[in-house]
Amino acid sequence: MKSHVLWSSAALLLAVTGCSSGAPTADHKPTNVSVSATSSRANNATIQVTDFSKRTLAFQGIPQHIVALSNGDLDIIYALGGTAVGRPNSNGPSVVPTAENVQQVGSTHEVDLEKITMLKPDVVLGNYPMNEKDIPAIEGVGSQLLLTGANSVKDIQSQITLFGQLLQKQAQAVKLNEQIDQQVAKLQKDTASSSKPKVLLVYGAPATYMAALPNSLGGNILEVAGGSNIAADFPGLQNFPQYAQLNTERIIQADPDYIFIMTHGNTEEVKAAFLKEMQENAAWNGIQAVKSNQVEVLPSDLFGTNPGARVTKALDLMHDKLYPAK
Repeated sequence: MKSHVLWSSAALLLAVTGCSSGAPTADHKPTNVSVSATSSRANNATIQVTDFSKRTLAFQGIPQHIVALSNGDLDIIYALGGTAVGRPNSNGPSVVPTAENVQQVGSTHEVDLEKITMLKPDVVLGNYPMNEKDIPAIEGVGSQLLLTGANSVKDIQSQITLFGQLLQKQAQAVKLNEQIDQQVAKLQKDTASSSKPKVLLVYGAPATYMAALPNSLGGNILEVAGGSNIAADFPGLQNFPQYAQLNTERIIQADPDYIFIMTHGNTEEVKAAFLKEMQENAAWNGIQAVKSNQVEVLPSDLFGTNPGARVTKALDLMHDKLYPAK
């Protein structure tokens, strides 16, 4: 059988930069995110934090004006009891209802420097490495750019720890991370003796589809929730090693039980386009997921982007789809 690859390089670039931490980014592994402060109580004390790019930033007191360029960062800040003066653009309601009226300032892939300048933030929360190029511009308007990202549940926990130190909300950060640890332990216990369902996890935009690998955030959530990623041994893309080309021949051979699609938006359009792609190759009809109508788009607020502290909801939802009888 001739291998068929679903691929569009131009659309790939758009898709890759279309989401924040949940979408493909260059490979990174934050190593022991370190945080320190001269005092954990005094608001006017110097707070020093080291971000995922290993840059150490110092703040004279707890930042009061925060801009978040991604939904995951925004969610964590509010989960810790903080607030923001700027949030990422959205086509619908804010992922944080209480931040609905907060000024929209672009996103990690398209920073609106003019709006950020008007807000005079103490700190802008961006993506590593995507926003490294924006450091001079952000510093030029008198702010600091703190870079993080997430390709795993543990990465999200590192973000929570880091933002907890930034806001001097260490106790709240510990509590959030304990809740995530408890959820992960529960899922591992529930699925320890189960036969793991085989899953093809797709990141998609119209005309562009990639397989999410285990070292991506979605791929890690899938495995933690008890799924088996059929693309685990697919070769990663050179610039975005958390994702791989879709190879129809290998997918048919693996015969996944489920096909889940992650997208930043336009969920129905993306699903319809993906189904059309499959229909053009009759071999897809023999896949168990297709025969049992188990091709589904996952909620974009939990899987199309970094869900932040709501990663427990993403884990629960994934587990429930994999093990509907449990």
